[in-house]
Amino acid sequence: MKSFYDFNTDSPQERQERNKLYPQLASFHIALREELSEDEYQQFYKAEKEISQRQMHQTQNPTHKWISA
Repeated sequence: MKSFYDFNTDSPQERQERNKLYPQLASFHIALREELSEDEYQQFYKAEKEISQRQMHQTQNPTHKWISA
């Protein structure tokens, strides 16, 4: 499943699909975009996207560690 940040924001269809799948996060981003300057919002969006991609990568490639008690 795609994360919120994996959708192409230049495509109206993908934006609509993203907003259907993640309505609360979409509303948050709309409000945030109104509060921040365009540069601030783009920096925030880029940082969140990088974090999301790192987390997806970690869950796809889990490292197995022994747990000792």
